[in-house]
Amino acid sequence: MNKRSLWMSVSAALAVAGVLAGCGKTTYFAGRTLPPSGLVNRVLIAVQNPSAFSKGALVFVDAFYDTRSGYSGTPAGFSISGYSAALPTTIQNMPEQQAGAVYGSGDGSLTLINYSKENVTGAQTGLNGLSSSVFITRNQSYVFAASQATHVLTILDHTNGSSYPLSLPGIYRVSVNPGGSMALAFVQNSNYVYYPVKLTAAQTTNYSGGPTTWPKAAIDCEPQNAPGWCLFQAQSPDFTDATGTKYGVPLVFDRPVKAVFSEDGGTAYILNCGPECGGNVSSVSSMPVAPMIFLTGQQSGLLPNNGTLASATLNIPGGASNALVSSSTLYIVGQQPQRVQNQTLFAGNLTVVNLSTNTASSPNLISDGAPGAPSRMLLADDNTLWIGMTKCTNGVRAATGEPYGCLTMFNTSTNTVTLLEPYNGDLTGIAAVTSLHKVYVAQGGQVYIYSTNNGSALDNQYVTVTGTAYDVAYMDALTDNNNTVY
Repeated sequence: MNKRSLWMSVSAALAVAGVLAGCGKTTYFAGRTLPPSGLVNRVLIAVQNPSAFSKGALVFVDAFYDTRSGYSGTPAGFSISGYSAALPTTIQNMPEQQAGAVYGSGDGSLTLINYSKENVTGAQTGLNGLSSSVFITRNQSYVFAASQATHVLTILDHTNGSSYPLSLPGIYRVSVNPGGSMALAFVQNSNYVYYPVKLTAAQTTNYSGGPTTWPKAAIDCEPQNAPGWCLFQAQSPDFTDATGTKYGVPLVFDRPVKAVFSEDGGTAYILNCGPECGGNVSSVSSMPVAPMIFLTGQQSGLLPNNGTLASATLNIPGGASNALVSSSTLYIVGQQPQRVQNQTLFAGNLTVVNLSTNTASSPNLISDGAPGAPSRMLLADDNTLWIGMTKCTNGVRAATGEPYGCLTMFNTSTNTVTLLEPYNGDLTGIAAVTSLHKVYVAQGGQVYIYSTNNGSALDNQYVTVTGTAYDVAYMDALTDNNNTVY
């Protein structure tokens, strides 16, 4: 499509939006409000250092016509008004709630975005230092943030307006289930998993008085004398609390790094990073969510000793550091160590797990990446799964002179892999523009577009940004599942 035709199409789209507004229709689907821009296929881009006067900006583009400006160049660009945080890094995309949460790694901010109004609704206060991983629940009642620098899991409890810093040395990641009722915390180079519990009034009385009355499994409770939240270990070396009561069952993990959740919310799949994180065997462990839901009102806060908490482990030889659940299929991505040229390098793999039969496929070779680093995974149109890596220049492919890139397209129907080349830099964000057969990615600090039909690169000249594009999100996606999980 030439430029003249492009702008004619944009003009027609804006005219339609004007007619809708003129007729009093202010929604476009699922009751969503027509935004001020009039665009209904928006991709949000987190941009670092967009100018000498700003360290961060949130801009968005028309993903139908792949343009960053309006008809005839007016307006020159679209952006989220009121955003001023430094170095936006991740976008937690919640299109069902017409909202997003953007983390700024330059100032440790978590800023909420109103998609329908295309503006900032406010920053979250009470976080402790910079966060290495942070999530807000979809109902916006709770925020869970892991700070590796300050060694705390911070819980912002908006139901009572309080902030709870729970001490956990080495914490670096947190996973929250889609329903926002359970969170898991992970410590780097550890074999343990932790979970927080919100105490009832009766429990607050039982836990008050300081450490001597806390169960051994309670890593920390805050506040100390009248605790509102406690952090527990999902397994204990002696399975005995401070009163001598036996509890729990032995759960064995191998460098666990994150969790993903079944679509019904009942099962957590713990990813054991294994060799790529300095452990022994990479695997996935499934365990029930119910005993760890933080609002269950458990009498002790301890995991029960009645067999309701159990773990089933399936070895994943190709590596396990990220995953995505789709119905009864679990797609697991990891890096497998290999000895190449007298040094240990890593090769990327994708393993497909049938959850109905608890069986794993042979590893599929994909783009190499940094061991243990958070990759990006997202399902898109045409039965495709898109996988992005960082540091793919340090993998086996680059070392042996093979063609390489940081982005892979996997066809989930045919189980075929397409490695997308050439190398364009680290892949830090993916957005699936569903029904339009394309994905947007943030790669090497710039925005690229690919076709889900065949993986070909589409024209991106009208969506490139000034500054460093670090993450992307489809604001008008059908569901919250259209989000790169970080």
